[in-house]
Amino acid sequence: MKIGYARVSTGEQNLALQIDALRAAGAERIFEDKGVSGSTVFKPAYGDMLRHARAGDEIMVWRLDRLGRSLPGLIIELEMLGSLGVGFRSLTEQIETVTPAGRLFFHMVGAFAQFERDVIRERTNAGIQAARRAGKKLGRPVSINEDQWKQAKTLLAEPHKMSVVAVAGLLNVTRQAIYKRLSAEKLAEPVEA
Repeated sequence: MKIGYARVSTGEQNLALQIDALRAAGAERIFEDKGVSGSTVFKPAYGDMLRHARAGDEIMVWRLDRLGRSLPGLIIELEMLGSLGVGFRSLTEQIETVTPAGRLFFHMVGAFAQFERDVIRERTNAGIQAARRAGKKLGRPVSINEDQWKQAKTLLAEPHKMSVVAVAGLLNVTRQAIYKRLSAEKLAEPVEA
């Protein structure tokens, strides 16, 4: 049996395009998840579809990202389907696991995608190391500059003694930025013996 699976991430999106494509490809039954993100672990209709599928069936999706967001996740799903004896077909990418050539192609795509992620990771790490050697400060910029901090300390101290919320609003910074600087200064103070 050819089984279709259609999914959209939000309730406002429409499944019609996917359903039409799945029917045109011969889907005899279609399971639909509406308002379910691809990264969500529990997809109700997907679970129902897996319980319905039998060895020899073929599960079809309109595009690969309807099944999952990450390549490792897709590979795990396809291996699970394979262990159930269920084939897989993605209509848009024309990837399938029904034939030996289709399974080989899918694993080659997976290997290339993993290679690309590894190369990107290596380049990113090399760039970070080069920036550190050049003395560049990495990370998020401070959210309260030195002038703002001097003003904040003055407003928080006697005789003004304004609240942190009021000072944050006045200086257009977050409360968290002020609390973080207060904490950092408290930690930097010498401990009296």
